[in-house]
Amino acid sequence: MGRLRLALAFVVLVGAALAARTGRWPWHRLGDRTRPALAAASVFPAAPAGPAFIETLDTLRRGETVGALLGRHRITGLDLSRFDPRTVLDPRRLRAGLVFAIGRTRLDAEPSRIQVQTTPERLVTFTRAAAGWEAASEAIPWTSETVRIEGRIDNSLYEAFDAQVSDDQLDAGDRVRLAWDLADVFAWQLDFTRDIQPGDRFVVLFERLVSPEGETRLGRILASDLTMGGKLLTAIRFDSAATGAFFDADGNSLRRAFLRAPVEFRRISSGFSSARYHPILGTWRHHEGTDYAAAPGTPVMAAGDGVVLRAGVAGGYGNLVEIRHRNGITTRYGHLRGFARGVHAGSHVSQGQVVGYVGSTGLATGPHLHYEFRVNGAARDSRRVDLGHGAALSPALRAAFERDRDRMLGLLRLNQAVAIAN
Repeated sequence: MGRLRLALAFVVLVGAALAARTGRWPWHRLGDRTRPALAAASVFPAAPAGPAFIETLDTLRRGETVGALLGRHRITGLDLSRFDPRTVLDPRRLRAGLVFAIGRTRLDAEPSRIQVQTTPERLVTFTRAAAGWEAASEAIPWTSETVRIEGRIDNSLYEAFDAQVSDDQLDAGDRVRLAWDLADVFAWQLDFTRDIQPGDRFVVLFERLVSPEGETRLGRILASDLTMGGKLLTAIRFDSAATGAFFDADGNSLRRAFLRAPVEFRRISSGFSSARYHPILGTWRHHEGTDYAAAPGTPVMAAGDGVVLRAGVAGGYGNLVEIRHRNGITTRYGHLRGFARGVHAGSHVSQGQVVGYVGSTGLATGPHLHYEFRVNGAARDSRRVDLGHGAALSPALRAAFERDRDRMLGLLRLNQAVAIAN
């Protein structure tokens, strides 16, 4: 989750930077809805009551202020502090990669309109008037389509999506995001590094959002069937329930008390073992946890709700966070590079909250997370411990859930992949 979000944010920033040079917005566009791409100096018809504008695109650079960007285009008199930062622009919180469309009525005229899409859902427009610059903010009305995809899994979800899902359905960046989002949905039931077998299959129902200009982006997962080792696992989104977003077909929450893995990892470098050769000490000894190899700085999450017992240096563990949970369970997170802000002895943490970052402190030969799961002080294999069953829906919500479930299952279990507009 955390590393993927950072990676996706980087992709968006790179795409936005390219937009300034190529004139193309970084989101994928539907072929039959695409308007001409924005050129560095192109004339577009404005609303019927307004003039035509010659627009130039420019991108806010890393470490740059809006004032510096405006200065490049000889724009004067625009004081952002005059406007409400909650609805227009907060100059203290602007991110690199924002694309500004600067409009003139003539090539030799001063700019008289500036537009910037601050979020996928929000467009801000500055217009030069006789009394100075005015600002307006409007919502971008993305519409939702329901899309169904299915296929075979032989190695990983991402490879399956990348090989079998077309660019017309999802672009490459959204295929990555969908793979991780689906892994998040089933995070309590499956270990995708161990449980996938050749021939397993997926069916996913998700939202694809479309802007008025034809850009597309991935929305929410609505439902999924996974067939893993001959066993069918189903997830149905039901947002009316406060206990969790996804449920199985019987109305039981997919959420469990503990995550299967508290970090996005590249591989398991060492598993739970009663006799493992220690690469630094050079002796055979118990390995009472699981080592997840991951890039330095990868966020480490609390596997479950609890209270931090300690967060500090602990011998061979290096930087260690230890969390006490209910029913005599404790979890340990070792070799951390550092701790998340606010994580200290006595602090309360919730499942999925970042508590530290992958490092190689203590007795470690490389960056990884050493994760331990203990019950009444005894170490258990976290990858094999029974996490129990999710909470069932309340009777008051059962009828509404069953209506949603039946509709979703009807779409999931078609004989071929189709796109269905809402």
